[in-house]
Amino acid sequence: MIGVVLADDESMMRAGVRAIVSADPQITVVGEAADGHQAVEQVVRHRPRVALFDIRMPRMDGLAAAARVRRQAPETAVVMLTLFGEDTYIASALDIGVSGFVLKTGDPGDLMAAVRAAAGGGAFLSPPVARWVLDHLDGSRSRGARERIEALSPREREVLSLIGQGLTNAVIAERLGVAASTVKTHVDAVRARLGVRTRVQAALVAYDAGLLDTGP
Repeated sequence: MIGVVLADDESMMRAGVRAIVSADPQITVVGEAADGHQAVEQVVRHRPRVALFDIRMPRMDGLAAAARVRRQAPETAVVMLTLFGEDTYIASALDIGVSGFVLKTGDPGDLMAAVRAAAGGGAFLSPPVARWVLDHLDGSRSRGARERIEALSPREREVLSLIGQGLTNAVIAERLGVAASTVKTHVDAVRARLGVRTRVQAALVAYDAGLLDTGP
């Protein structure tokens, strides 16, 4: 069972998100909060596998709450709920080490996919968020990413591409027909060669380097 803490200052939005994730019998909402302080308290109390945080909340915004969760409950993966008008927060959130971004106005399936990916140690970006990231990259960053992946073996590039799709180690292992321990070895090697700390950062390198199709 995947425990989730949900934080959003709008009660109707919380109700909608709760209804979506609760439709999956493997996901249960164990706590809710209407502001950032409450969000951190709920995570520390319940120790869920995933926290869904709105970026804009009173008393403490979602970014500050996510940073506290990463320090106080590092076993909890944080997924941010965002609007396109909040795109400027993406870089800061990635530095914190969040596990994904889901658009509030997006496909409900993205929310389910993000929770499952984060719970399994994966990463997820809603396709429109991934496209926004690509649209705002400068040429030097794209060239730099392509140069960085040259150090990877063909198998490691394949693993990086699958990380970029938000797949967990278990799913990657099934996709490639290898043991999960082998995938973990590849993932650790990819992160070390790329010099990144989190799967989301690795996924962004995959986007930057053109390993993924994020078309319409």
